[in-house]
Amino acid sequence: MRNFEERFQCLHEFVSAAKMKLNANVWDYLIGATETETTLARNRLAIDTVALRPRVLNDVSKVDGGVDFFGHRIRLPVFLAPVGSLESFEPGGGVSVAKGAGAFGVPFMLSSVSQPGMEACAEASTGPRVFQLYVRGDDAFVDGYAERAAASGYDAFCMTVDTAHYSRRERDIAKRFVKTWRAANTGMDHQAALSWREVARFKQKHKIPLILKGIGTGEDAAIACEHGVDVIYVSNHGGRQLDGGRGSLDVLPEVVEAVAGRAKIMVDGSFTRGTDLVKAIALGADWVGLGRLYLYALAAEGAEGIERLLEILEDETIKALGLTGVNEFSQLTRRHVHLGAPPVVFPSVHSAFPLLREGY
Repeated sequence: MRNFEERFQCLHEFVSAAKMKLNANVWDYLIGATETETTLARNRLAIDTVALRPRVLNDVSKVDGGVDFFGHRIRLPVFLAPVGSLESFEPGGGVSVAKGAGAFGVPFMLSSVSQPGMEACAEASTGPRVFQLYVRGDDAFVDGYAERAAASGYDAFCMTVDTAHYSRRERDIAKRFVKTWRAANTGMDHQAALSWREVARFKQKHKIPLILKGIGTGEDAAIACEHGVDVIYVSNHGGRQLDGGRGSLDVLPEVVEAVAGRAKIMVDGSFTRGTDLVKAIALGADWVGLGRLYLYALAAEGAEGIERLLEILEDETIKALGLTGVNEFSQLTRRHVHLGAPPVVFPSVHSAFPLLREGY
């Protein structure tokens, strides 16, 4: 086995390695967002304007980063978020992601527009897993996927609800680059027509836990709870759908208040460092989704790269927990964070990695 411990010791090293391996079109697809890319920048800005309030003189000689996830114990409160066309970053696609997540010990969420598909990825998985669907068909279409997911051992089923219309991703448009799956896409009329009726119907028909991905307000989080949704997933699609939106961490507190313990809460949106995880959990999230971050590792070194990236993130996280003065995530509270701190770097897709600007 290659010596990943020596080659990769900082998270930003995966970014550089991925850029060297990917062609320019796929690289821009990976790092880009919608129109002005304001929502993407605000994701990072929202994280940067939360400061930590460390407590001292607590015994933190033993720190555990693990949490529970649908009956599984996982090593960190993270999951690998659903990404379309994983195979464009590395030939193994979803199978490589499943193997990397399982080897480390965290869940992955498979997108319905990634290959080689639901069953193959479930077979490759050794840990918890979730299937995510873009609703591009009628009720029977949704039921078919839900039944297959349950039969394949997926722990939960996720519907994405923030893609009623495709956005204008100008990095791609300006280069006339069209992803293969997007060019062949059909059924967007069903995605645009998706409503609370379909959510209610799903909960009445299926036993598999339901996640709604793309919740951006407390109002919609409350409605989702009224419909019995099991997990509220706060996300703006990594800044890739509606431009001019809020950062996910800015949205999280109002969602936590609206949910009031009636459902679990996921969040994603530029969470990149161990301290980011501490902030999100302190503000009420149960689990944090990683998107672009694990794609850098996937592109750089496949499943082994993902496992190594998660090892480094775990090291950052354990140190962040201990230095904040807690032994585990369950001990974090709102008193461990300060909102409204001034940012010290200009937010961008890679602003969490200042050494990249210095050529490291």
